[in-house]
Amino acid sequence: MKEYKNNEQLIEYLISKKVKIDNKKQALKNIEKYSYYSIVNGYKSVFKDKNNNYKPNVTFEEIFALYEFDKNMKAIFLKFTLEIEVIIKSLMANTLAEKYGVQDYLKLENFDENVNEEFIHNLIENINKEIDDNYSKHTAIKHYKDTYNFIPPFVLTKILTFGVISRYYGLLKQTDRQDISKYFKISDKLLKQILANLTMIRNISAHSDRLFCYRNKYYISFKNIDKNYKRDGNFTNIYMIIECMRVLLDEEKFKEFETLFNTEVNKLKEKLHSIDINDILRIMGFNV
Repeated sequence: MKEYKNNEQLIEYLISKKVKIDNKKQALKNIEKYSYYSIVNGYKSVFKDKNNNYKPNVTFEEIFALYEFDKNMKAIFLKFTLEIEVIIKSLMANTLAEKYGVQDYLKLENFDENVNEEFIHNLIENINKEIDDNYSKHTAIKHYKDTYNFIPPFVLTKILTFGVISRYYGLLKQTDRQDISKYFKISDKLLKQILANLTMIRNISAHSDRLFCYRNKYYISFKNIDKNYKRDGNFTNIYMIIECMRVLLDEEKFKEFETLFNTEVNKLKEKLHSIDINDILRIMGFNV
């Protein structure tokens, strides 16, 4: 489409492409709420053949069901990456305070000496900017800055984003990274890889990008989690992320995650007719 079409015209355009619409009124309402681009352009490829034509008997309702599945998945992943974030921040704050005290932990010598110093300087600069930005917004930051002229790690970690925390972890001395990673019974290298991916997952989940077809070259040494997994390509997929979350969450929390995820899969399964639920699961990386 190279020219503007209103929602009614978009519906007719879909029909001209042999997409069935069971309920035009509801389809129009969904397009009005979430936009044609987000629903159709974002998820139509799954319902097309190798010649870029829609498969037989595809319905708008199926495409919308996949959109809804992905939207609900993002809410689930957002909730549980937040849980992981809280745990990582707590472990890091305790490790830093124990090793370097509550005042001098941001010194250059407290980081990995094998890392380019520029990366460390950039991180420290970023952290100091976050402190300044949060001075008037965060009462604990203001209190410690005004009273003691330093911010202890258990206060600092609360204002840092997951992305900054992940980078911070990756720049710690290896012994410090190991002290943190042993909580999860995995190597510091594997935890660093997982956190890099979870940062991307967190960003996708908070915005409008597609999650179910996640592919990223942030490599994870997945054989250390599942040695029998048949990896399709040299990238990380959503199934691998789920299994990494199994490692980072306690049993009760992961069971809650798994129940919510399986509920969404089953809801989608009931709404698919022109394709099979396994087509979606394979895209996600499941060996089905």
